[in-house]
This record gives sequence, C-alpha cells and structure tokens, in this order.
Amino acid sequence: MPSFDVVCEVDLDEVRNAVDQANREIDNRFDFKGSNSRVELSGHTMTIHAEDDFKAGQVREILDNKLAKRKVDLKFLDPGEIRPAAGDRVTQAITLFNGIDQALAKQLVKTVKSSKIKVQASVQGDQLRVNGKKRDDLQQTIALLKDAGVDRPLQFVNFRD
Repeated sequence: MPSFDVVCEVDLDEVRNAVDQANREIDNRFDFKGSNSRVELSGHTMTIHAEDDFKAGQVREILDNKLAKRKVDLKFLDPGEIRPAAGDRVTQAITLFNGIDQALAKQLVKTVKSSKIKVQASVQGDQLRVNGKKRDDLQQTIALLKDAGVDRPLQFVNFRD
C-alpha cells in the first residue's frame, strides 16, 4: 500500500552555514565595527546579540538574507521579541520550528478527511503518515496539503509504492 510522510524539518547544516556567513558579513561591515554584534546557534534556537534595536534589526535582515540564499524557508523561524540584556545591549531569540505539533497535525488530518480523497492520515509523533491504495490519490493529497495554507513549510518524504 503506497504511503508518504508529511514532516516539518529544517536542515540544521544549512542554518549553521547561514549563521556562519552572517557572522562573517557582520564582522566585515563598517557599520558594525566594534559593536560586538553576532548571531549564535544552539540546538534549535538562534540568538541575536546587538547594541540596540536598530542594529538587532540589521543583524536579523542579514541573517534572513543568508538563510534565503541557502534555501531555508523563513517560515521555520519563530522570532521572539527584542529584550534588553546586560550592559546596554539587546538580544532576540529566534526558535526554529521542528516537527508538526498536535494542533497542526489535527488540522491537516481534518483537511485530508474533508477532501473525500480515499486515503487515511494518521499522526505518528511529530509527523503525519498518509496511506492510500492509489498513487494518484497520494499525489492529490500532496497537492491538497500544499494548498492548505498552513503557516509552516511542509515536506513530503518517504514516498513508498
């Protein structure tokens, strides 16, 4: 029975490369000289360190450009608010979405069931498994989920015939 998985996973290697490129550009830019502005990556959280809100916004713009060039969808980012830190500095935590949470999984299952396509969707941890008898039904389901208008990027993996 053909099946595929719906996941929401960010490529951490690409994110790490984008953070390194952003830090290199920040080090080389004249308007950041001596400001000690930087981006740190730890796990699924990026932290922007800057002197003020304006520079934090510029660092975020550089980071977004580098992520976009590395083909990382910006919908993976969940930016927090800019907070004051020690020594007249500010920080901003940006969380990377990883996995499909239960609310989104239920919404996707409801969307698949209401479409009347002859497939079964089931939640398996932080991913969604879709089974069907025909490959065409699965392809219709992929097109349906792409057009569902969810706020997270979805990938379709493990397509088995």
